[in-house]
Amino acid sequence: MLGLEGKLRGLLLRLNQAAPEIQASAVVSMDGLMLASALLPGTNDDDIAAIAATLLGLGDRTVQEFRHGKLQQVYVKGDRGYTIITNTGQDNVLVVVTDENVKLGLIFLHIKLAAKEITHTFLHLLDASDQSASPPTYPG
Repeated sequence: MLGLEGKLRGLLLRLNQAAPEIQASAVVSMDGLMLASALLPGTNDDDIAAIAATLLGLGDRTVQEFRHGKLQQVYVKGDRGYTIITNTGQDNVLVVVTDENVKLGLIFLHIKLAAKEITHTFLHLLDASDQSASPPTYPG
């Protein structure tokens, strides 16, 4: 049986295959620890986790300062692509890296579905006695 990291990595690999514009993805804790990744070769997991946590902190402070409610997502656009960091609601975030040709609406849908599956994975592990709940399956 797969542990948490294995389940999350499988989800990330399916997410990466769901759209050709998705180059990499990861699940990072709010305090900057890499929980699982499907990143590009040569990418440092610890650096990505720390950057994601820092961006999340800045985004959180921004929405608080401007009274925009609860932070849902932070994204950074460069001339070669996007980095999208999405709060999953389970003390972790989903990081998705795309190329510049991405259709953001479609990617946001993939991210939303993957975030729901991540949330379910964490909840299912916290309540392992609930054998009747079937996880939502990411369609990638």
